[in-house]
Amino acid sequence: MSDHNQLSMAPEMPHHTETSTLEGKNKILGFWFFLGAETVLFACLFGTYLALRHSTMNNGPTSEELFSLPMVAIATLILLTSSLTSVLGILGMHRENLKSMLFWFGVTVLLGLAFLGLEIYEFIEYVHEGHTFTRNAFGSSFYTLVGTHGSHVLFGVIWITTLIYQGRKKGITKETAPKFYVASLYWHFIDVVWVFIFTVVYLLGMIS
Repeated sequence: MSDHNQLSMAPEMPHHTETSTLEGKNKILGFWFFLGAETVLFACLFGTYLALRHSTMNNGPTSEELFSLPMVAIATLILLTSSLTSVLGILGMHRENLKSMLFWFGVTVLLGLAFLGLEIYEFIEYVHEGHTFTRNAFGSSFYTLVGTHGSHVLFGVIWITTLIYQGRKKGITKETAPKFYVASLYWHFIDVVWVFIFTVVYLLGMIS
């Protein structure tokens, strides 16, 4: 069989709207650099927390006394599920199915809000038990790390909500597709960060 025939029989690569233009590719590449900087930020926060997590100075509750694994596990399940729904949203975008894309990103927003609700409830409970930001170094490092992640989740919820509104008006285009794609990357990133928080802060804190 000739080389020409072999090439003609080769499967075509899938066409993805978000990378169909140079501008779209540059947006995605630039966003990977942004996530690299975010990784450095959270690495510093994790390092600070690990250094200070035992620094209660006998003033306030310890992590073993505070953390409730069932509630944190539910929050983790919610956030991981939201990562799956964002993937389904991108799959809908690749199939040029606007309704499916907007639906699954809408579910992602709702799950993100549910996670934030649980986190706010958790913080209120901790404050009632005397675990405040200024009580000791453990409290300061805990709220800085977990609160920074929570602020990222809130930003992601607002961002995706505005994209859903834009998607309803403009549909799936070479302009909107890269925005949804990088928002999905961002959402996966904050999910991965939460897995580390769940492991390093909560699981390690309950057995330390």
